[in-house]
Amino acid sequence: MSAEENTREPAAAAAVDGAGEVAAAEGAATGTRYPIAPGYRVNVRTGPGTSYRIVRTLPYDQKIPIYCQKPGERVTGPYGTSNLWDNIANGQFVADAYVYTGRDGYIAPRCD
Repeated sequence: MSAEENTREPAAAAAVDGAGEVAAAEGAATGTRYPIAPGYRVNVRTGPGTSYRIVRTLPYDQKIPIYCQKPGERVTGPYGTSNLWDNIANGQFVADAYVYTGRDGYIAPRCD
């Protein structure tokens, strides 16, 4: 992940151990919101990669819904390295490596 993808406070983010597979519709169907890694302001982009335009930047301590997930550019963040991108609104994606879902892999349906 490039330095432009997020803004980090000097305080380190907590590490996570991810494991397991999960049912695809778990997050969005239940109204679950997932926290962005502590100390990070994450860019929201128009598609699943850092070459897509930034539409906004999430504030610290933000919790987001995940409606669907899509493979894209591989990114390294506080929760590991992943090519998954989370759709948080119409045409808005964040790198899953910056979102604490408690698991590796898909936690929502794949985006069309």
